[in-house]
Amino acid sequence: MRAARPPLHQWNLQPEQAIALQKELASRVIREDRLPSKVQHIAGVDLAINENNGLARAAVVLLAYPSLQLEEQHVYEEPVRMEYIPGLLSFRELPCVLGALNLLQQEPDLIMVDGQGIAHPRRLGIASHLGLWLDLPTIGCAKSVLRGHYNEQELGEAVGSWVPLRDQGEVIGAALRTREHTKPMIISIGHRVSLDTSIRYVLSCCRGYRLPEPTRLADRLSKNNAYREPASGSRGGQGSSSEAIQDSLWQ
Repeated sequence: MRAARPPLHQWNLQPEQAIALQKELASRVIREDRLPSKVQHIAGVDLAINENNGLARAAVVLLAYPSLQLEEQHVYEEPVRMEYIPGLLSFRELPCVLGALNLLQQEPDLIMVDGQGIAHPRRLGIASHLGLWLDLPTIGCAKSVLRGHYNEQELGEAVGSWVPLRDQGEVIGAALRTREHTKPMIISIGHRVSLDTSIRYVLSCCRGYRLPEPTRLADRLSKNNAYREPASGSRGGQGSSSEAIQDSLWQ
């Protein structure tokens, strides 16, 4: 494990401050491959909101790669921090996601995020934001388009077929067929992974489902309210502050 990094920024921002910060952080996103020479562990993260109790529930799974054997799974819950504002999802969800990632015993080499990377109005979706916060390679694996468009007629039905997702002439992602006769996944660069490499890793993690295994298992775990994080050690599964999380993350 490495020493924890200093916080990237504070979370208690007004919407206009968050938008300005996104524009600044987007310039720091690395869109080329800067991964370990051998990827051995891939994490998947997702988050669900429980409207009944107002809690955000983030889930993280850690899979061995390339076997995709499940090695760790954790959940972390905290009160929802802010209302949903389009384009500012990471400010609502990322602190809770960091809480879940903090429970990992093994640092991942790559993280797949259920959400957008640079396929975002300001080129800083939750996958890119997370990658910058941790300085780790991340891939955005979204179920739908937030920004941009792709040519549906040019997208083949075979698994592995993909077409560019474009916004005002810029390629910001790909519509990728991960399962026949289903809607494509929207894949985008998060941080430190090129688009071609992102597509390759996503396909290598698919096991007959639309979602790649890291985000599929995280999605399922985030919605499984019967699963509770075992109480062990000082890093429990509920309610630490984001500052405490930053101090202890993977030390």
